[in-house]
Amino acid sequence: MKWNLPDLPVSEAVPALMEALEKHVSAVLAAPPGAGKTTLVPLHLLSAPWRGDGKIIVLEPRRLAARASARQMARLIGEEVGGTVGYRTRLDTRVSGKTRIEVLTEGIFTRMILAAPDLPGVAAVLFDEFHERSLDADFGLALALDVQSALREELRILVMSATLDVTRVSALMDDAPVIESTGRAYPVDVRYQERRPGERTEEAVRRIIVEALENESGSILAFLPGQREIRRTAELLEETGTAKAIIAPLFGDLSGREQDAAIRPPEPGTRKVVLSTAIAETSITIDGVRIVIDSGQQRLPVFEPSTGITRLETVRVSRASADQRAGRAGRTEPGVAVRLWRAEQTTALPAFTPPQILASDLGNLLLDCAAWGVADPASLRFIDPPPAPAVNEARTLLQSLGALDTDGRLTKGGETMRGLGLPVRSAAIVVAAAEKNMAAEAAELAVLMSEQGLGGPSIDLDERWQRFRGDRSKRAQSARALARRIAGTAGATNSGKAAQGPPPAVGPLLLAGFADRVARSRGSSDGKTRFGLANGRGAFVDDHVNLAREAFVVIPDLTGQAASQRILSAARIDAETIESALGKQIVETDEVSFDRKTRGVKARRRRRLGELVLEERPLPDASQEAVCDALVSGLRLAGIDALPWTAAARQLRDRLAWLRRHVGDPWPDVSDNALLASADVWFAPFVTGVTSFSRIEPASVTNGLTALVPFELHRELDRLAPTHFETPAGSKLPIRYDGEEPVLAVRVQELFGVTQHPSLAGGRVPLLLELLSPAQRPIQTTRDLPGFWKGSWADVRADMRGRYPKHPWPQDPASAEATRRVKHPRKR
Repeated sequence: MKWNLPDLPVSEAVPALMEALEKHVSAVLAAPPGAGKTTLVPLHLLSAPWRGDGKIIVLEPRRLAARASARQMARLIGEEVGGTVGYRTRLDTRVSGKTRIEVLTEGIFTRMILAAPDLPGVAAVLFDEFHERSLDADFGLALALDVQSALREELRILVMSATLDVTRVSALMDDAPVIESTGRAYPVDVRYQERRPGERTEEAVRRIIVEALENESGSILAFLPGQREIRRTAELLEETGTAKAIIAPLFGDLSGREQDAAIRPPEPGTRKVVLSTAIAETSITIDGVRIVIDSGQQRLPVFEPSTGITRLETVRVSRASADQRAGRAGRTEPGVAVRLWRAEQTTALPAFTPPQILASDLGNLLLDCAAWGVADPASLRFIDPPPAPAVNEARTLLQSLGALDTDGRLTKGGETMRGLGLPVRSAAIVVAAAEKNMAAEAAELAVLMSEQGLGGPSIDLDERWQRFRGDRSKRAQSARALARRIAGTAGATNSGKAAQGPPPAVGPLLLAGFADRVARSRGSSDGKTRFGLANGRGAFVDDHVNLAREAFVVIPDLTGQAASQRILSAARIDAETIESALGKQIVETDEVSFDRKTRGVKARRRRRLGELVLEERPLPDASQEAVCDALVSGLRLAGIDALPWTAAARQLRDRLAWLRRHVGDPWPDVSDNALLASADVWFAPFVTGVTSFSRIEPASVTNGLTALVPFELHRELDRLAPTHFETPAGSKLPIRYDGEEPVLAVRVQELFGVTQHPSLAGGRVPLLLELLSPAQRPIQTTRDLPGFWKGSWADVRADMRGRYPKHPWPQDPASAEATRRVKHPRKR
C-alpha cells in the first residue's frame, strides 16, 4: 500500500514506532496536539508485516472525532469513507468488506471485545487521545491487555496521547517502549486577560471574540464549560453583530450534521467563530483557526455513591487541557491563545483532568466485568483501580435490578441487560417491558433519555417523547433505528416496525429502573416546587414547569447537591400505578414517633416506598411500649429541662449528684447525659399512659429519680444527704445541694447554744452555714461554728445589735438559748 502521505510532525517518529511494534506487542506514543498521530499512524501501520490481513481498530473518545478522523484518513488516501477506512458510532456506521481501519467510539469497542474476546480478524488496537482517561478507554485497555496475555499474544496494543503520564501507562503494559514525537507545531502567542470583576464567562468570551475579530486574522475557536454558556455567548454575539463571521456552536448534544458543519472550513472570504466545549480539545482539526480563547473552565460528571446520582460540576481545566487548547491555534500557522485568567494562576491548575473511573457510576462496568467472568474489577489491570464505594453502590443497584445474584454472577436478565448497550437502569426498563410485549416502546424511551436534545429540551419526558415521534431528522431516524435494534436484542417480536401514534405514558415504564426515584410533591416555596424521593433525597423544579403541579413523578435525571437537586427530566405517575407496579417493594408499618413541635407522641400507620410515605392514617391502638419509647426519644431530643421539674425533684437530683461526687458508687450519675442515656430505666416506667410532655405528672420525675437509687440505700440517702436541718429553735430549714458543697441558710439566733458544727455524709462533710441577720441577709459564712462563736462573733455582734436592737445578741452565744423570736420588752 503506497500512498503519498503528508509529512507531518509525527512522521519523524513513525520509523521508531514501526520498529517498536515489530519487536514488542505494546507501545506508547506521545505526540503533541496537531502532530498528525490520529490520521497518519493507522495508515502507516497498514504496511506492517505483523498485520497480515488483520484490521486496525482505532478508538476515539467521541463520535465527532471518530467521524472526522475516518474522513480525514480516507481523504489522505483518495477514497470515500467506508472503503479502506470506515467508522462505527452509536447512531452511524460506515464500513464495508474492504475496510481495514475501523475507527470506533470507545464504548463500541467494549461491546465488541465482550462479544468476541479473541478479537478475530483484529491485528491491532490503537487507543487515541488516551489522556482523556474516559471510563470506556480505561476499561477497554484493561480488557485488551487481558486478551493479549491470555488469548492473543500477537495482538498489538498502542496507546497514543498528546499529554500523558507515559511512565504509568508503560508500566501497566509490561514496560512497553515509549516513542515520543517532539512535533513541529507553529508558535502560539499565549496571552492572559483575566475576567473583569463581576463579568460572567460568556460576557468575557464575547468581548474578547469581538476584539480578536477586529485586531487579528483567521477563525476563532472559543472553549466554554457547557452548552448553556455556548448558547448565551452566541446570543450575545448576534446582538453585537459580527460581520462576515459565522457563529458555530459545537457540543455533544448536536446532531452529527451540525457537528460536522462546525468543523468544516469556512467559505472563502468569511471567518468562523466556533463556540465549543472540551469536545474540540483533541482529535479534530478545524481548518482556518489561528485564535483560541480559553475560558479555563470545563464541566465534568461527578458520581456520588451515597445518592447514586451523577451531577455535572464546573471546574477549572487542567494544565494539560490548557496546553491542548492553546495548541489548536498553531496547527496550520502561527496563532494566538487568549486565556481568561492571570499567568501566575496557571501553576495552580491540576496537572491532568481526573480519570473518569474515579468519579463515575460503575454500574455498566460491573455488569461488563461479570460478563467477562470477573467479580471484582480491581483484579483487572487498571491504571487507577475503581473506588470501592462506587463499586459497592453499583453492585447493590445491579442486585436490586435483578442483574446480579448474591454471588455477583450475571442472571439471565442481567445478561440481556448487558447486551443492550444501555445504562443499567435504562436496560432494566427495556427488559421489564419485554415481558409485557412493550420492548419496542421502552427501547425508544431509553434511547430518547440517553441522547440529550432528542425531542427538545423539555424536562417532561412525555412531552419530549411526543415531539420525538414527530421528528423526521436524520438524527431522530438513526435514534429510532437504534431503538429497534435494542428492542430486537431484548426479544421484541415487533422491533422492526416503526412506532406509530402517540407513545405510551413514560412514568409506568420508568418504574422498573427508577423505583428509588419515585417522588412526591412537598409543595411550593420561593418559586420552586420540591419533591421527596423514595431514596430519601430532595429535588425541585421551578413552579412554571408543568410537572410542578403533579402529586407524584418519577425522576431519571437530576443534578446538584444531595439535599436539594434540580430535576433535569421526569414523568408523571399516579398513586394507583405505583401501588400496582411496586406493590412488593411497598411496606406497611406502624410508626410511633415523637413530634418535636407538639412535644407529643404521633402514632401513624404508614405505607412506604423506601423513604417515601405514600399514605398514612392515625393509629389508635399503638402499643404502650412503643409510646414510651417515643417519649424517651423525645426526651433525648428535647433535653432534660423539658420535664416538669419541681423544687423537690431538683433538690433530689442535686442531693444525688452531691453524693455521687463525694461518695461515688453506688450512688447514681444524674448528669444530663447520664439521665438521657438511662431514660428508659428511670423515665419510661413512670410515664405509662402518657402521650405528651404536657401530661407528665411532676411526681413522675421525682419517682423516677428515686428509682435510680438502690433500695437498700433509700434510708442512707436521708441520713447522708438530708433534705432539711432542724435548728435548736425548732425550724426545719432546707439544705441546698445545687453548688459545690451543701449550704444551709439560717438566722444566726436559731443556732445559739450549738457547740458542734453540723455535718453531712455521716459526719465527714461540714455543712456550709450561711448565717443570716433577722432581715434574712447574709452576715457571715462558716464551716466552723464553734470557732465563729469564739472569733468573729464579737465584731458581728457589735455591728448587728445596733441595727436590730429587738433581737438577742448575747456575748456568749454558745451558752445562749436558740430562738426565733425577738427579745421580751422590759417591764416598767
